[in-house]
Amino acid sequence: MRHLPARARWCRVVGLLLLAQSIAGPGWAATEPEVPAKPAPLPTLPLSLRGALSAAADNNPDVQLYRERIAAAESQVNTQLGALLPNFASSVKQSRQTQFLGTFGLSAVRSDPFSIFDARVNASQNLLSVSLIRKWRASRQSLQATEYDAESRKYDVMASVALTYMEGLKALGMVKMHEANQQIVSDLLGMVKQRQKGGVATGLDIARLEGQLASERQQTASARYEVQHAKLTVLNFLSLPYETPVVLTDEFKNDVDVLVSSQTAVETALADRPEVQSQVNKVKTAELTYASITGERLPSLVAQGDTGMIGNRVGTTLQTYNMALLLQIPIFDGGQREGRIGEAKSQLRQEALRLRSVMNQVSMEVHDALASLAAAKEQVAIAQAGLQAATKELDLAKERFVVLTASNYFELTNGISSVARARENLVNALFQLNSARVHYARSTGSLKTLN
Repeated sequence: MRHLPARARWCRVVGLLLLAQSIAGPGWAATEPEVPAKPAPLPTLPLSLRGALSAAADNNPDVQLYRERIAAAESQVNTQLGALLPNFASSVKQSRQTQFLGTFGLSAVRSDPFSIFDARVNASQNLLSVSLIRKWRASRQSLQATEYDAESRKYDVMASVALTYMEGLKALGMVKMHEANQQIVSDLLGMVKQRQKGGVATGLDIARLEGQLASERQQTASARYEVQHAKLTVLNFLSLPYETPVVLTDEFKNDVDVLVSSQTAVETALADRPEVQSQVNKVKTAELTYASITGERLPSLVAQGDTGMIGNRVGTTLQTYNMALLLQIPIFDGGQREGRIGEAKSQLRQEALRLRSVMNQVSMEVHDALASLAAAKEQVAIAQAGLQAATKELDLAKERFVVLTASNYFELTNGISSVARARENLVNALFQLNSARVHYARSTGSLKTLN
């Protein structure tokens, strides 16, 4: 019975705790986890064609990969140069040894153990080696070829970005075209509904227009996806977050500047295209590689020497040195050198043939780009004239439909279809013209001036 007061007090404490928990709610016993804050939205990126090309040249991973290849080629040049520079090495040795002092066939005799300390510096220098000099020059030509390869890859990426940008502008043009078509169909639908109230139009006419309006809306949604797809592709080329909102600020050009003759364009392309310059340097690299291997037939002159301290202990050493002038005369290596000479000669011929192929390809691309530009200009002019004619046809059909109660409904639908086709033809023609501008700039090596 004497324990009852303590038990009663304990039950009272537990009751108060339960009451406090019920008042405080479920968060009283355990702290709720904090909801992570949403990341701030990225700012809108207004992107011009020139800005897209510059960003691609700086941020694209493929372009950066070729920059690393340039760094590797520079290291190879330093490696070949090091073979022409003096080489120094040092060594410090403390040894404990015995030596054999007897005569073979008789009793064996050896010396007592003794110590030797030897600290020495060695040096060598190639005074004359035609092969090493040509190898160093070949590595420099290879570096230049790698730099032009990197420039060519950068141009490829820039051209891809430019074409994707044009596809985005085309999709934007399609969105505007279908929205304009929707507006025309909506206005016409309102007119037909008014005439239906007067008993002139039928429900079939309204159903046809509503179906056409739904078709235009569907095509608008598809065109909006194409816009988004083009923007995502551009962001991928620029290595930017895909959540970045992008606004394409440029518009299609509806004309091009006066072009030069095909002969002048080809000459400019052969002088400026990095592919041509890269292959020219590869031919020179193959020539020097072939010359370096044939140079191995010639004698080479090497200076060697060493100096150091030697003795039984560190405190009892004496200075010694050795100097030599080594003339190395190759005589016969089992035919290995001749095999490598034949391989290098074949490689030289291959690079020369590749140069001819590259020059022919560049010339063909320039002629094709000029032909594409001429055809695209003609298409734009025809599409503009067609749009004017289709717009006039639709306006006349509207007038007849409004004024004449017996006007045929199909004249309006034909006019709408003509305007829709003409607008689509104009958007496609402008896309072809601006894509041809990109191809021409890529074929002549003038992408950096494209805007």
